[in-house]
Amino acid sequence: MPDDSLHDLDRVTFTHDGKTRTVFRQGTGPAVIVIAEIPGITPKVLEFARRVSAIGCTAVLPHLFGRPGRAYPDPDVDGRLGAARVFAESLVPACISREFTVLATGKTSPVVSWLRALAADEHRRCGGPGVGAVGMCFTGGYALAMATDDRLLAPVLSQPSLPYGITARQRRSIDISPDDLAKVKQRCANGLTVLGLRFKGDKNCRAERFAYLREQLGPAFVGVELENSAANPAAALGPHSVLTEHLIDEPGQPTRDALDQVLDLFRTRLFPPL
Repeated sequence: MPDDSLHDLDRVTFTHDGKTRTVFRQGTGPAVIVIAEIPGITPKVLEFARRVSAIGCTAVLPHLFGRPGRAYPDPDVDGRLGAARVFAESLVPACISREFTVLATGKTSPVVSWLRALAADEHRRCGGPGVGAVGMCFTGGYALAMATDDRLLAPVLSQPSLPYGITARQRRSIDISPDDLAKVKQRCANGLTVLGLRFKGDKNCRAERFAYLREQLGPAFVGVELENSAANPAAALGPHSVLTEHLIDEPGQPTRDALDQVLDLFRTRLFPPL
């Protein structure tokens, strides 16, 4: 897939606690914060954001890493070294930044404070009963940690991959502090739904992580676990990115059903009943 020019998105900046980042927006209506996976805001992430906009929401994409619009690297096209370089250009700075918690258990990444502030600002700007958030892979758990704020009504965790599952303890956890998790659990007891997506064979987001989320959040956690065979075989890497690279956007496909479930959550939670 070629690079995306982002010509149809508005580009602004948002500052919180001394940190200024670029934010891309499209649409009108209640805000949904779309937090890209490594290597960044790729064309497929933008396709998902445009689907969010098409249902009547404002898709809000903060630029955290990578080069916005750059195509997802493909070893067959870019060569193995070229593809690895694209990932490294995003992953290495993120891994060494103090804003992103990569290996530690029981810790919320500092960047989540900035994302909560962005969500609050977008709620003021866009209106509606609240906001949604989608985290993907490296950022998957951010949507959960953002749900300490009552304005976040529709958190989606797509293949949440942190902390990296090197140890058994890391695999049975997610990147959120005990205090933040306690707040989210209370909100779940009061009616919040947390939606999670993964492929069953994904080694970056293992079954133990979803088992942990079910244990902690109870029936409020809706875990959608897809067979590896449901992934788009044309994708460069193995089954992982449910809503983007491995989506087969055709009616009746399991990944399309998962996408529709995400969009339905936004419709249900972010649009007040008539």
